[in-house]
Amino acid sequence: MASPPLRTPPRPARVLALPRYDRLGASSRLRFFDPLPHVAAAGLEVATAPFFDDAYLRRLYAGQSVDNRALMGRYRQRLTALGRAGRGDLLWIEKEALPWLPDAAERLTFRGRPYVLDFDDAWHLRYAGHRRGPVRALLGRKLERLVAGAALTVVANEALAGWADAAGARRLLRLPTPVDLSRYQAAARAEPPAGGFRVGWIGTPSSARYLAALAGPLAALAASGPLTLVTIASAPVNLPGVPEEFIAWSEAGEAAALAGIDAGIMPLPHTPFAQGKSGFKLLQYMAAGKAVVASPVGENRRIVADGVTGLWADSPEGWVQALEAVRSNLDLRHRLATAGRDLVAREYDLAVLGPRLGAALAHVARA
Repeated sequence: MASPPLRTPPRPARVLALPRYDRLGASSRLRFFDPLPHVAAAGLEVATAPFFDDAYLRRLYAGQSVDNRALMGRYRQRLTALGRAGRGDLLWIEKEALPWLPDAAERLTFRGRPYVLDFDDAWHLRYAGHRRGPVRALLGRKLERLVAGAALTVVANEALAGWADAAGARRLLRLPTPVDLSRYQAAARAEPPAGGFRVGWIGTPSSARYLAALAGPLAALAASGPLTLVTIASAPVNLPGVPEEFIAWSEAGEAAALAGIDAGIMPLPHTPFAQGKSGFKLLQYMAAGKAVVASPVGENRRIVADGVTGLWADSPEGWVQALEAVRSNLDLRHRLATAGRDLVAREYDLAVLGPRLGAALAHVARA
C-alpha cells in the first residue's frame, strides 16, 4: 500500500516591518523591535527595514544639520526594501513609509499589498500645522488618506483612536506603547536619601522643552529643602535655580538610572499635539516602582488616577503641592508607587500587549 504523499507545511505569513528609526528611536524600539518575539510567536516571519539610522538621530539630538546625501540614501534603501517584498507580504509601517512624499507616491510602492499603520503620537499635526503653506496643501491630509486605505491602524491612545476613526480607519486597534516590566525592578521602600529628594525626568530633546514650565516650582522646592532634578536624556536641561544631575541616556542603563530617583514627572501643556502623547514616561517610572506626578493632559489622565496611581498637577502651585506631598510623605509615595507598578503589570506590560499585537497582525496577514 502506497504511503500518502508528504504535505509541505505552509510557509509562515511574511511581514515587512518598516519602522521609522532603528533601535535608538524610542517609538520604533518599543512598538516594533521589542514586540518582535511575540509577533514571531504568532506565526509570522518578519523582516525589518528602518528608514532613519541611528547616526541620523544622533545628529538630530546634537542639533546638527541633516546630511542630505545620507538622507537620499535612506530613501533608496526604503524603496529597495519595498521592491523586494513579495506580492502577498503584509507591510507594517510606522506612521508613513516615505516621509515628506505624498500618499499617492507611497501607495504606488505598496503595489496593492495590504498594509498596517502604527501611530504613537499626533504625527498628522506635523503636516497639517506646518508653517509652510505648500507643505500643508500637499501633505496636510496625507496620513488621513493612508489610514483610510489601511487594513489595520494601530494607535497608542484614545486621542489617536478618535482621529483615526474620523479619518475612515477600516479596522482599529488601540495598543498602548508596552513596557518590558522584566527590565525593571520594583524599588524597595526606602528612607529619605542622604542627598535629598530626587525628581526624575526621562526623554528626548523634543519633549525637554516641557520642563521649562517647572523651573519656578522646582526652584521653590529646592529652596525649601534638598532637591535634585535627575535628567536621563541626551543633554542637560539647565533650569535656573534647580540643581541637576544629568545621566546620558542609554538603552542598557535607563532602568538603573530610574532606580535612583524618588519620583518621576511628566509635565505637558494643553495643546493638540500634547493631547496625543501616550504617557510612556509615566509607565517607565511606574515600572521602576516610583511615584509619579503628571499634568492631567491626554493619556496621562487615563494612566494616572489622582491620588491612587499618582498625582495630578496643573499649575505652578499644584506642582509644588504635589511634589512636596510625595517628598514629605513616605507612606503616600510607597502607596502610589505600588499601585502604579501593579497597573503596569496588568495593562501595559510587553508580556500582555505583545501577544495582542501579534494576533492582530497575524489576522490581517492571513486574511
